[in-house]
Amino acid sequence: MTVRPATAADVPAIAALERDNLGADAWSEALVAEGVAGRLPTVHYLVAEAGTGAARSVVGHAVASVAGDIAELQRIAVDPVHRRTGLATALLDAVVATAREGRADRLLLEVREDNAGALSFYAARGFVEVDRRRRYYRDGATAVVLRLGLGPACGGAQPVGQGR
Repeated sequence: MTVRPATAADVPAIAALERDNLGADAWSEALVAEGVAGRLPTVHYLVAEAGTGAARSVVGHAVASVAGDIAELQRIAVDPVHRRTGLATALLDAVVATAREGRADRLLLEVREDNAGALSFYAARGFVEVDRRRRYYRDGATAVVLRLGLGPACGGAQPVGQGR
């Protein structure tokens, strides 16, 4: 498995992952192409590949925006066949590295409040709930806003579970 920056050749695979994993909330192939091409200045697309040689294929992707001291994980999706293999963790680690390279001191994201698996995944990696956004998703579901401190200004130098 490899995580790397996305290229134009990855756009169809990313768009398919969007459709398969995010349904009505999926981004269009045209929007994905804009981001991968670098026409959205703060946005970074990463892909996870599995397989070897000619059998290598994109099986996951993540999208992060880094602007000033705030980074936002906008998307993370893994093909269902490749879930629970460490791909999401590898993609998240790459997003955290991208955020730190951009000098962000915190990483934010939204998760559907009914997505217990994702909430557990992020909690195990040190994310904490900071807010809720009612009727955030197209179907009216609430989003839970999570934060991971990356720098000392946002608790990133502090061990998880240690209050101030």
